[in-house]
Amino acid sequence: MTKSILLTTLLLIATAGAASAAPAAYLTIDHSSQAVMDKATAQAIWKEHLPDDLTRRLLKLYPSGKYGFFSQVEGGFTQAKLCVVTARAMMLPRAGKVLQAVPQKTTTTFDAQPNLTAAQCQDLAKAKLREAVSALVSPLVAR
Repeated sequence: MTKSILLTTLLLIATAGAASAAPAAYLTIDHSSQAVMDKATAQAIWKEHLPDDLTRRLLKLYPSGKYGFFSQVEGGFTQAKLCVVTARAMMLPRAGKVLQAVPQKTTTTFDAQPNLTAAQCQDLAKAKLREAVSALVSPLVAR
């Protein structure tokens, strides 16, 4: 009798701990131009748009072992000092530890603004990546 009570208690504790644990993380890869976006900033944007509660719901439809996310931001200045930025976000199938170049979902955003400094152009790139990631993730799981 005591063993069964102890075993039941341990199972309840283990189940409660598993329910509150952070969900499995998606593989996110960034392949952006260093002139407009660094990898740490891109990863932070993915983390911002894939919070734990949303990731838990997303994992039910798109398991992290089968899907991952890829981002790419390109751009810079033209000769006329026009800041041009293109940001792309994609959901790709996984093959082990790598993503396959067969997009399941994709979004692209772009913008061009004159007379910006390099820092302002990088801020524009961040805004465009946020917009692309949001447009990709939002329809996957209704909030």
